[in-house]
Amino acid sequence: MRKVIITGALSVILAGNVLAQTPVYLDETKPVEARIEDALNRMTLEEKVAITHAQSKFCSPGVARLGIPEFWMTDGPHGIRPEVLWDEWDQAGWTNDSCVAFPALTCLAATWDPEVSMLYGKSIGEEARYRNKTVLLAPGVNIYRTPLNGRNFEYMGEDPYLAGRMVVPYVRGVQQNGVAACVKHYALNNQEVNRHTTNVIVDDRALYEIYLPAFKAAVQEGKAWSIMGSYNLYKDQHGCHNQYLLNDILKGEWGFDGVVVSDWGGVHNTEEAIHNGLDLEFGSWTNGLSNGASNAYDNYYLAQPYLKLIKEGKVGTKELDDKVRRILRLAYRTTMDRNRPYGALCSEAHIAAARHIAEEGIVLLQNKNNTLPIDLGKVKKIAVIGENAVKMMTVGGGSSSLKVKYELSPLDGIKKRVGKRAEVVYARGYVGDPSGEYNGVKSGQNLEDKRSPEELIAEAVQVAKECDYVIFIGGLNKSAHQDCEDSDRKDIALSYGQDAVISALAKANKNLVVVNISGNAVAMPWVKEVPSIVQAWYLGTESGNAIASILMGDVNPSGKLPFTFPVALNDVGAHKLGEYPGVPRNDGSKIVDEKYNEGIFVGYRWAEKNKITPLFPFGHGLSYTTFAYGTPVASSKTITADGNIQVSLTVKNTGAVAGKEIVQLYIGDEKASVPRPVKELKGFQKVELLPGEEKEVVFTITDNDLKFFDAAAHAWKAEPGKFKAYIAASATDVRSTVTFEYK
Repeated sequence: MRKVIITGALSVILAGNVLAQTPVYLDETKPVEARIEDALNRMTLEEKVAITHAQSKFCSPGVARLGIPEFWMTDGPHGIRPEVLWDEWDQAGWTNDSCVAFPALTCLAATWDPEVSMLYGKSIGEEARYRNKTVLLAPGVNIYRTPLNGRNFEYMGEDPYLAGRMVVPYVRGVQQNGVAACVKHYALNNQEVNRHTTNVIVDDRALYEIYLPAFKAAVQEGKAWSIMGSYNLYKDQHGCHNQYLLNDILKGEWGFDGVVVSDWGGVHNTEEAIHNGLDLEFGSWTNGLSNGASNAYDNYYLAQPYLKLIKEGKVGTKELDDKVRRILRLAYRTTMDRNRPYGALCSEAHIAAARHIAEEGIVLLQNKNNTLPIDLGKVKKIAVIGENAVKMMTVGGGSSSLKVKYELSPLDGIKKRVGKRAEVVYARGYVGDPSGEYNGVKSGQNLEDKRSPEELIAEAVQVAKECDYVIFIGGLNKSAHQDCEDSDRKDIALSYGQDAVISALAKANKNLVVVNISGNAVAMPWVKEVPSIVQAWYLGTESGNAIASILMGDVNPSGKLPFTFPVALNDVGAHKLGEYPGVPRNDGSKIVDEKYNEGIFVGYRWAEKNKITPLFPFGHGLSYTTFAYGTPVASSKTITADGNIQVSLTVKNTGAVAGKEIVQLYIGDEKASVPRPVKELKGFQKVELLPGEEKEVVFTITDNDLKFFDAAAHAWKAEPGKFKAYIAASATDVRSTVTFEYK
């Protein structure tokens, strides 16, 4: 039997706590689960309780006596957050904790490419590993229910199938580095306003069909090692200790064997935290030391109050042992894995990955008269206008705020790409938020400008008239009530008077390109006045290079929207039906009830049900080339429970440049016993084609693609009858259909 002696000195290095003098022998020849039981049996009651709660802002203790290291968390999901002090949010002042900022997850979802998602997860996982983190608090897969949600930019859009296909490789990519992905925020965290006090009321069918599938995919296919609970309530229990969500569904139905981590400040009750599925408590107070005589972390809900209940015989240790097993399993998967790779930080490979992800996710929304790409051989002077052309976007937005090695602005990226072939001039156009600081991370920019809106517009118009092309770069930013944690947007319109600027520019120059930087849909009352519109997202470190490469045609845009752009808020079910942001109770509590009256009809499902024409539909995205779809052929006209149908078609690049097309498969139930969407996304493939090249695309349809959730039976169900497969370039751009029957 092979034995490893864990000495006191080594354990001090590993865990940093006071140790018993007796060395511990661990048999590494045993399976991990046996070793977990061995460690569990060696732990004292006090050690077991201690391991279930934090000891600092982002660290929870291991068991130094047994050589089990501490657990270190870091915020994502777009980069590794800079270090803060042990017990404060202030910066720790490190000089080696800058990172690469990857594009926001809305951009990743817009790539519609699982291989790109794997690259993303692998790259950010390497950065987390290099910084010696145990858990990356990412990715987020909450469904885009309203365009006002301030945190939508951190998520993967409105469709559960798309989010599910994109989250799995991200999780796998992160975890191959020996870093746990912590998928968040489970579940129903679909708004930031009243996020701690909103009790979501949603029917089981919508829960299972819309809001849970991406989490289920992350757990069962991605094999996620941790899940973060949500702030909101469901069935009058907070998401971080919710019997139905955590015990019944996550750990019961899905068989999750990882750790449930609380969101910071998401725990409210010791008894519920004990019994309702929480494993590891973090952040229950903003300042851990101000709520206790010596160490307030001992006063956390799963700390001394838990230990006291056990010693008084009021609760047993069955739940505690389950929590500890899960936490020990996390240790063996991460810090105690001797084959864990070393990672890398700010590497050239990561910078290249960030740029590639950005270029793959940028969406060409509109391109009248082929205004784009810009032919530098025919251009002498280009005007770049707008605050977002120069404002750093990696600082701010909440917990995803980053300290980056560098962030190339769109203006600098365009100047770099244009070089000496044309003159590039800049005008401000509008003033939004001139500040640039979050939790002590400072952009270093001074964007103050005291001129009036009228003066700024007049300058922009004069500049526009003197140029061959005008590129307006605006949209939202990551300030409060824009795209930002802990606040929702006030409305869907662009802020800071940008609509007036854009309309004035459209009159001044016919070659106008609007680049919208945002993580949310925005209203565009000027859409018919503007030839070209580009959706650019928050693109991170390589933002300027990526935008320039699309505008100049170095890269053919291939991204497609992961959510619907409505014309107005009234075109969204959550707003049309009047419940958002919830109804306060009359019982004196702070609880707000938010009923999801639209049920399963979210995003394009709502628009199609109500025959609403969107501004830009889900799945929409143009290219600098054109694609011809062939006639689809089905392998059979019927499908059974144990069979499948293959639908195949050819796609040809009929234009003059290479490009990528995302072919989408939707399924519609022609007649059902329950209301169903007109169609639902059930497949997609991104195909790269040279000019004139043709490739075959094959989709496999199984009975799982035909099912709805039968709430009464609490089971997925496919009803016999006719179904239709839609081959489409977007939710509204259907190229062909195939009808088949389920028997």
